[in-house]
Amino acid sequence: MKKALLASCYGFKISDGNLHIPVGWRKSEAIPLNTHTNQVLSDSRLRACSFTLTPQSMSICISKEVKPIGNIVNVVGVDRNLNNLTVGNSTEVTYYDISKTTEITKTTTSVTRSFRRNDARIRRIISSKYGERRNNRVRQLLHQVSKQIVESALRNRQAIVFEDVRGIRKLYQKGNWQTGNYRGRMNSWPFHEAKRQIEYKAAWAGVPTITLTKPETRGTSQLCPKCGERLQSSKELKRKVWCKACLEMFDRDLVAVLNISRQGRLRFERSKGVGAEAMVQEPNVGPAWPKVILKVDPTKLTQSHQLKS
Repeated sequence: MKKALLASCYGFKISDGNLHIPVGWRKSEAIPLNTHTNQVLSDSRLRACSFTLTPQSMSICISKEVKPIGNIVNVVGVDRNLNNLTVGNSTEVTYYDISKTTEITKTTTSVTRSFRRNDARIRRIISSKYGERRNNRVRQLLHQVSKQIVESALRNRQAIVFEDVRGIRKLYQKGNWQTGNYRGRMNSWPFHEAKRQIEYKAAWAGVPTITLTKPETRGTSQLCPKCGERLQSSKELKRKVWCKACLEMFDRDLVAVLNISRQGRLRFERSKGVGAEAMVQEPNVGPAWPKVILKVDPTKLTQSHQLKS
């Protein structure tokens, strides 16, 4: 083995804030657990399955019986972008600012490019340490956002819907008439990590998740969520799109999340065998549509700002 470790699922027990590992002759070795681990394991629904011990750390694998939440009231769509995660439906839309992940990636790239050592092996080792540090910081920011999303869905008894964006990296390959900095920024976009964290936390809480197919989500940010007409865009409008039929201007992320949530609701209703009812459950549109738009900064999750629509 490359490093010394001990993994076992037999004979150990957790009591008095310690992990007791049998070492033979009716003796055991007690390893103290930190406050966070003891707090998590205090939940009577959890069961410790195994542990992995290394000279620097220890991991405990836990499991629990999860009961899916019943009586799903609605679904929320998740639109993943480079600088934000947009979550919501026709009733409420929330913008989670994750632009800090882009800044972290940009800073790490500039630092690694400044290395001038002649030894490529040393440069590779140092760069990998900076890369690991960047990944940990990005995961922590996404952890805060994904936790908020799952808690909100659990509180409101909502299912979470994703669009399938696999293969999007092919749009940012060399030879696509794009600058190197632009390709590097888009290829560092952690869209899969955001989905992974939301999915496993939703499964742990019993919140159902749905991943739509590519045909179901084709043109989610290009079709009007009111009338279904193709939206118009220009470089001057930036993230805004215009509907000629409705004579209204929308935010591109808002349009995408509304279309995703609508398709997810249709899929969810079809799975229950009431597809005919889903066709008439259109969003409530009006002068104040959508009703609430929030903006949340992952570094200050306790603060939210209500914007005028």
